[in-house]
Amino acid sequence: MTLTIKKDFINEEEIKKSRFICHLKRIASEEEAREFIAQIKKKHFKANHNCSAYTLGDHQEIQRTSDDGEPSGTAGVPMLELLKKKQVTNVCAVVTRYFGGIKLGAGGLIRAYAGSVNHAIEAVGLVQFVSQDEMILTLDYSLYDQLQRFLVSKNLMISESEFLSAVTIKCFVDRENADAFLAALTETFNGKIAVEKGVSQLVEVDYQP
Repeated sequence: MTLTIKKDFINEEEIKKSRFICHLKRIASEEEAREFIAQIKKKHFKANHNCSAYTLGDHQEIQRTSDDGEPSGTAGVPMLELLKKKQVTNVCAVVTRYFGGIKLGAGGLIRAYAGSVNHAIEAVGLVQFVSQDEMILTLDYSLYDQLQRFLVSKNLMISESEFLSAVTIKCFVDRENADAFLAALTETFNGKIAVEKGVSQLVEVDYQP
């Protein structure tokens, strides 16, 4: 399962008078991540710290962190662990801290940085990438209304229709449901609908844990 944030997002909170600003950005490369981190550091150059963590790849193969002056292991790593725990990838998180005069201690810093990323992710929401296969269905006109009802019952939408000597319908089915769809189609229509597989696509759908 591949998850990422719905969109780029900023969330701010105050913890013991320190301001923690979490910036989340969808990224496609390490270069994008580094550019984003540099951009935040430039924007918040007066901040005490701009700590970062990012993951890349379908299985979070690339992982990087920076404590940016905070005690080692109290900022970047907890942020990364939060991304890993939530299975979020292709995301760069930068947490900017403006120190408010009260020290948080190692445990407090870990909770603050991980919590800042967690709250931002919960606020923006996640999407899941789903592979879909195009199904090209050819049928007699007499079966068209029944097929429409069948597709509605499966929560599928027609992406394209063509009405010539026969009707041709195109729709996309989640790859993991494709075999069950084809079995139900054959059973319902007694094999009277011809099926071909077309192109594949990757779509984003809201993720509900």
